[in-house]
Amino acid sequence: LGTFNLHASLLPQYRGAAPINWAIINGDKETGATTFFLTHEIDTGKIIMQKRIPIADNDNAGTVHDRLMVMGASMVTETVDAILYGRVSPVDQESVNVNEPLRPAPKIFKETCRIDWNKSAKDIFNFIRGLSPYPAAWCEWEAPDQTVYTVKIFETEVINTTNGKPGTLYTDGKKYIEISCGNGGLRLKVLQLPGKKRLSAEELLRGFSLTEDFICR
Repeated sequence: LGTFNLHASLLPQYRGAAPINWAIINGDKETGATTFFLTHEIDTGKIIMQKRIPIADNDNAGTVHDRLMVMGASMVTETVDAILYGRVSPVDQESVNVNEPLRPAPKIFKETCRIDWNKSAKDIFNFIRGLSPYPAAWCEWEAPDQTVYTVKIFETEVINTTNGKPGTLYTDGKKYIEISCGNGGLRLKVLQLPGKKRLSAEELLRGFSLTEDFICR
């Protein structure tokens, strides 16, 4: 009767290996899952079923994945039943009305996850949550003694109070860490130093001497 797949996007959007991540990175307000019959070319077969879910500003790749996982499981059983009882009317992806250019979802590598502080705060905010909790966005902090720390960032908040050069770091050394972006700034809320566990900014500052002399890149 054919072979079908479950894909974590609203095909034909986000064909590829990382559809959940890229939908959030691109700032989409909704995503979904699709069951479709397999063909030779990846993620291009006829659509059997689609369902949608919203993406909230406080969502990340982990929370969206978990909602799609539950929804997708029921979609698989519904799709099996529909095929078994002849209730499917597969739709060519080329006939789906898409109001914007198709966006790919290529595999994500370590260098893909490096933060570019020249981008706007909103874009970086979406980038970080689109890669949280895995594989995680990262940047480098260089201390005054030239020690370099690779820092993973999992959660941030957009702020409008920083107006320094992109990558400029602000901290009181006790409670907050803020970084200027190309437009606006971000307050870091959850992050991780090499070899350490994930911590809130306040927890990290209790055990790590961070000053505004650090260079963020």
